[in-house]
Amino acid sequence: MSSILACLFAIALWAFPTCSAFAIAAPAPQSLGAIPGLSEVFAGKTPELGIQDGKLLPCPSTPNCVVSQEGADKDHAIAPIAYTGSREEARELLIKVLGVVPRTEIAEQQENYIRVKSTSRIMGFVDDTEFYLPEDEPVIHVRAAARLGESDLGVNRRRLEQIRFALQDLGV
Repeated sequence: MSSILACLFAIALWAFPTCSAFAIAAPAPQSLGAIPGLSEVFAGKTPELGIQDGKLLPCPSTPNCVVSQEGADKDHAIAPIAYTGSREEARELLIKVLGVVPRTEIAEQQENYIRVKSTSRIMGFVDDTEFYLPEDEPVIHVRAAARLGESDLGVNRRRLEQIRFALQDLGV
């Protein structure tokens, strides 16, 4: 029973990192994978990602993914991030915002595409988030998915919405 409680507590810390009820037990911000050896176990391998035929890949059937491009069902759909300035300005602001998202690092950058890797605080689960800036639309298409497991408890959707709000606050 104690191992089940420990897992539930770790999931709660991962899913609700700003909840004050869990803040006391949270590890220092610089530490990843507070439980030795788990960060490698739960990181998973980088899946096939990127742009194919002008689109981000669709989500798998698992509920741990969201995507903004057409064809997503209601459980996987999320709105793209609209911008009013130039594509270059939107890209620069996006990179600045991504630089302050906790436990997130830019893994790949191209003129029209950015991929980041986000790692959960305790267990070391890795999510891949992609941003596609097509030349012909004033939007940033997004896709975020957990590498492992069935559910991410809505973490990917919440992270993308926080990034959207940060960009809106900066006037994108």
